[in-house]
Amino acid sequence: MTLDKNKATLPSSSSSQSQRWKGVWENLQIVIIAVVLALVIRTFIAEPRYIPSESMLPTLETGDRLVVEKVSYHFHSPQRGDIVVFEPPSQLQLLGYKREQAFIKRIIGTAGETVAVFDGKVYLNNQPLVENYILESPHYNLKPIQIPDGKLFVMGDNRNNSNDSHVWGFLPEKNVIGRAIFRFFPFDRIGKI
Repeated sequence: MTLDKNKATLPSSSSSQSQRWKGVWENLQIVIIAVVLALVIRTFIAEPRYIPSESMLPTLETGDRLVVEKVSYHFHSPQRGDIVVFEPPSQLQLLGYKREQAFIKRIIGTAGETVAVFDGKVYLNNQPLVENYILESPHYNLKPIQIPDGKLFVMGDNRNNSNDSHVWGFLPEKNVIGRAIFRFFPFDRIGKI
């Protein structure tokens, strides 16, 4: 048997097409895995959020973009001072806010504590809070109220321009989506919150 060295063997077209489909399938698998990972991360671990209003000035500005982590509250309850993103409670939904229209505020008090506002100060358990993060002192009063179990009292840092617990009442803990931990935009203000 002799071989003719001048004859080159070309790959069959079905083999070439099979290789092409194999490459497409591998790329499609990578895209599917990336989408599933992104959905899992966004649903259970962290998600980006956009600040649409001035209610958290000066801490957060309109247009800031944040990372909201969702894991820590599975291990401990929300803490005073945390900045939380939450679904509007039922009293706001009755006023026309949609469930997916998230709010962001600072936790001022937790279950069992008493909150009051008078003479331009917020009081927690009859003690004035030291609040070096607010835009200005509140121009309103709030009679002392005790926070029930399973609820939080939240306020915006822009006390006089915030639709918060002093307006609509307590926030159910179950409505908390997560805690704002990091600002990733604008670039000149990147950092931990």
